[in-house]
Amino acid sequence: MTLNKTLRYALTLASLTLSMASFAHDDKHGDEVITLLQKQSLADASGKSGVMLTVAYGPGESSIPHLHPGSIFAYVLEGEVISQLEGQAPVRYKTGESWYEPPSTPHLISKNASPTKPAKLLVWSLVEDGKQVTVPLSK
Repeated sequence: MTLNKTLRYALTLASLTLSMASFAHDDKHGDEVITLLQKQSLADASGKSGVMLTVAYGPGESSIPHLHPGSIFAYVLEGEVISQLEGQAPVRYKTGESWYEPPSTPHLISKNASPTKPAKLLVWSLVEDGKQVTVPLSK
């Protein structure tokens, strides 16, 4: 291969790599780590399941704006988080505090309040079978 062809090949490869990195970044659903603890069909709520999970944030991490098609109950297991639902002011929740999110309410901010300590939530959701717990908001 000539130097000119090698250079063009390297530039093309670099360009593709940067494009793929940019695409991956745009599709990222936030910094959080979500762990499914339990999903159970509910005998007294046909077509729905109860879902229990944890959401862990490292220092300064956050979720992208999103909504939940079903009801959400959140409880702070560790640290402090800031949460803001559409039409409401941001609220700081500390370990031991909890809140409710009505179905399909845009969740504009969900983040660790600390730049140095982790935070962790326990979340329970009522989910219609076949639907996701979390849906990213359109940009």
